[in-house]
Amino acid sequence: MKLAKTVKCRITSHSDIFVPTLNIYRDALGFIIQVVNNEWEDISNLSFANDKCSFVEKLIHETKENQNPKYKSFDSLFYKFPSYFRRGAINEAVGIVSSYRSNLSNYQEKKAQLQAEGKILKDKPPALSTKHYSFPAFYKGNMFQKLSSSEVMIKVFKDNDWQWIAITFDSKNLKKRDLETYKECNPTLIKSGNKFYLHIPFEGNFKFKEKKLKDKIAIAVDLGLTNSAVCSAMKSDGTVIDRLFINQPIEKDQMLHRLGRLKKTQKHSCVNSKNKLPNYWRKINNLQLQIVNDTVNKIMKLAIKHDADVVVFEHLSKFKMPKGTYGYAQRHKEKLQFWAKMKIQNKVEEIAHREGIRISRVSPKNTSALAFDGSGIVIRNPKKDLCIFSTGKQYHSDLNASYNIGARYFIREIIKTLSEKRESDVLAKVPELQARTERTLASLISLNKAL
Repeated sequence: MKLAKTVKCRITSHSDIFVPTLNIYRDALGFIIQVVNNEWEDISNLSFANDKCSFVEKLIHETKENQNPKYKSFDSLFYKFPSYFRRGAINEAVGIVSSYRSNLSNYQEKKAQLQAEGKILKDKPPALSTKHYSFPAFYKGNMFQKLSSSEVMIKVFKDNDWQWIAITFDSKNLKKRDLETYKECNPTLIKSGNKFYLHIPFEGNFKFKEKKLKDKIAIAVDLGLTNSAVCSAMKSDGTVIDRLFINQPIEKDQMLHRLGRLKKTQKHSCVNSKNKLPNYWRKINNLQLQIVNDTVNKIMKLAIKHDADVVVFEHLSKFKMPKGTYGYAQRHKEKLQFWAKMKIQNKVEEIAHREGIRISRVSPKNTSALAFDGSGIVIRNPKKDLCIFSTGKQYHSDLNASYNIGARYFIREIIKTLSEKRESDVLAKVPELQARTERTLASLISLNKAL
């Protein structure tokens, strides 16, 4: 499996000479977009990207074999335009026009369908824009040459000509990242604010761990608001071999304090835009980033400790904000608004794949509402941190949910390995397995006994 990561390096020299290069590249891209759109009927019939690129290049660029291109003005407007910039712009233009044509086709189908029903489509048709804030990639050898760990040569437009210049950049991010097993790819020149950066991508090949199902260990993760995450390491027979509670009370208290000060400032200064108070938002975002990084690191340490094969999450989508503007409802709303559930999952996925660990997701329905011992619906206290089983037993609600998450993963994987006849026999013996949203740790244990 191929994995990619991009390292951002700030350019520390010549920050004033890159603007003409970006402007020329974007103008050339806009010109090529119009050409691709005009010739789309012929381009769309080609199957491979290289064929499309060659076809468009013959339309705009004059060579010895192609002395009469259809759009001659390109070479005069963009004199000595580097060939790799031209081909990169062509590929990007083909993607832009392809997306536009697809959206236009969907719009026309929707419009025809509504007209057949006697309705009117109020949506505006998609428009093809020729102005895009795109950034060029510098291909090695032709546009980019590395001199040292912090100095490179790149070709830019300077003094009305394309010239090689030496630039230096901050390489501390390259030293921080584990890049020994990765291959360096072509960098991209990026402008952010008034600063320029080199975004250097790296690619690596990794293999997932291959074990028999009975030997696998899963890390079941329940992401929450009170605790950032509650994890349990589980075997395929339902044995829980470790537990971990992850929380950052100091950072969360500081975030709520910052949010309170932000609201107070907005109230007195009549400022409601995030961009108007950058210092407040910078501190809030840094606290959120600290919570995410700490949670991810602890999850992965647990997975590596037990040589886990998979990390299991819930399918978490959008949640409805609670009603009310005071007291618990308001505090819960603030927590939910800054709940970085997808950031945690995405970052765990990136690191886990590098370690050969898979990521899986299960349905979140009833993972917290059902007791892991199979006793049925639980009752949760007002703080939602404890749950009471129908037997009177009290248990940590997030830990209970993590047991059910891990159990649902193993139940699904075990059933996949069964034949249709064997599966029907097992479901008859363990009827609670038929409804996926009612599966618990007790269901997994019953399934293993039935097998």
